[in-house]
Amino acid sequence: MRALVTGGAGFIGSNLVDLLIENGHQVSIIDNLSSGKLQNINPKAKFYQADICDPKISEIFIKIKPEIVFHLAAQIDVRKSIADPIYNAKINTLGLLNILENCRQSQVKKVIFSSSGGVIYNTKYIPANEDDPKDPLSPYGITKYDGELYLNFYHKIYNLNYTALRYSNVYGPRQDPLGEAGVVAIFTNLMLEGKQPTIFGDGKQTRDYVYVGDVARANLLAMEKGNNDSFNIGTGHETDVNELFAKLKSTCGFHGKAKYAQARPGELLRNAVNPDKAAEILDWKPEKTLAEGLKITIDFIKKFQQKTQK
Repeated sequence: MRALVTGGAGFIGSNLVDLLIENGHQVSIIDNLSSGKLQNINPKAKFYQADICDPKISEIFIKIKPEIVFHLAAQIDVRKSIADPIYNAKINTLGLLNILENCRQSQVKKVIFSSSGGVIYNTKYIPANEDDPKDPLSPYGITKYDGELYLNFYHKIYNLNYTALRYSNVYGPRQDPLGEAGVVAIFTNLMLEGKQPTIFGDGKQTRDYVYVGDVARANLLAMEKGNNDSFNIGTGHETDVNELFAKLKSTCGFHGKAKYAQARPGELLRNAVNPDKAAEILDWKPEKTLAEGLKITIDFIKKFQQKTQK
């Protein structure tokens, strides 16, 4: 199948591209490289350096005629979304609409949208189910939920099929250890360098950590299943930041302590999503345990550091 992956040079997108190619699909990538990296791009994929907000991407759609579009390109930093909600909306809402308009005009069969477990913020519902009340706490979460509403609109009015995948906290190889998001990569990179990580707040805030390979597999399964619906992609288990720090400290061989700083606005206090619906309809379950995934991630970051030191 001819697949287009927006954000295909990024962390999750590049892992998905690799999996799609392994399964025999013809893959094209749109990425502006604002956070994606050339070294992440599978050489068997066609790469177009372009911005999802640019009207000229219509030329790419006309050229490659995608049958299915995986939309992963986004502004993902919660703190940036709070500091600059207009910029966040430009990328996450207007960028999505530009993609959907091109999908409609190009008669794309289906869009698979990378949403977020952050569309639900209510600690009464842990782990959160898909139909729990929506109460996003940040502009990032708001635009992800808006994205699902727009997908529903395009399905009802234009018969464009979709699946929305609400990720919990994704981690794994290729997550940027020097970026603003991704606590596993950030902590690991610092610990391997013998530097002290910073925990914001008291460290009791929880997250549901899901391995990137499992997330890529959920996208693959959604090609044929789960039409016009939203699914949680997570483990259903909470791990607080203090516990994560301890696990990484042990695996990395780090002997220092974390330092604590003031909590950041807009940060979820608890987060976990119930994956039962994805198990039932997509036939998806997380396969990697946190311990297994952390070891793979640490090994990857060690190699990353060795390359940058040469």
